[in-house]
Amino acid sequence: MQTDAQVLEMVKEAFALRRRPVHFTNFKHCDECAEHDQLLRSRDLDSLSYDDVGNPGWDPICFVSEEGFAYFMPALARLALSGQAESHDWYGSQLLFHLCYDGPNNRRLLACAPEQRRAVVALLEHIVETRAKLADDHNATDALFQAIDIWSNESPTD
Repeated sequence: MQTDAQVLEMVKEAFALRRRPVHFTNFKHCDECAEHDQLLRSRDLDSLSYDDVGNPGWDPICFVSEEGFAYFMPALARLALSGQAESHDWYGSQLLFHLCYDGPNNRRLLACAPEQRRAVVALLEHIVETRAKLADDHNATDALFQAIDIWSNESPTD
């Protein structure tokens, strides 16, 4: 079984060529998009925190472009593996929402290369192996296996 550090390094390597976009959202759309864009522009892979993205009712990742999602995927993986703390809930549930949204037509999935999809699947399988109880405690087990199924498809557009 791989360690958290090994899985995070795999995700980081798979997404390493995804460049940081100038803007993360359609910042001209509305004040909320502008605020989310401003927050994400002030963060990087190491500084993005649960406080930035952990509120399902005010989650900038819901508005982020495919490029922004791919750029931040290593940070989102880090947050999902950080577990639950007294100060916050488990981010994995929210990440699963983003990975499952719109099933095989998920725009983020479609924007990822096969190597990136395999890294996401490796992350998800690692969560099954190491955090199954946490997923179960958050009623996220079905979403976890759904995400594995969706992201395992090597050519999602077929």
